[in-house]
Amino acid sequence: EVQLVESGGGLVQAGGSLRLSCAASGSTIEDYSIGWFRQAPGKEREAISCIAGSAGATYYTEAVKDRFTISGDLTKNAVYLQMNSLKTDDTAVYYCAVNGPQGPGHIMKAQYSSAECEAADFGSWGQGTQVTVSS
Repeated sequence: EVQLVESGGGLVQAGGSLRLSCAASGSTIEDYSIGWFRQAPGKEREAISCIAGSAGATYYTEAVKDRFTISGDLTKNAVYLQMNSLKTDDTAVYYCAVNGPQGPGHIMKAQYSSAECEAADFGSWGQGTQVTVSS
């Protein structure tokens, strides 16, 4: 079973940047789809971005396209979320989770859609890391 630990959250001013890390243990990330999700107070958990393995197809929700970048490092068995041009609406607890293990060809998939990034399909949730964006 995969265990996940998020880090990198914090307090940042609007327009600033943060890089979140999701360190995996127990299994290689290459066998999974890995996702970043967030939950703001009083709101449902929403999918932000997902990636196939360490460098496969990616998906971004519209609200973060062109601002956030998901990436993986197989040597560190970790997935990252680079967040630029942060807005106050990005304030939330951010979680990473995995869906899988996937079939052997999953990293060859050409693209991801929202269907590959639905929270209900993911498990092994980390404890979350708080991101607070001030105005």
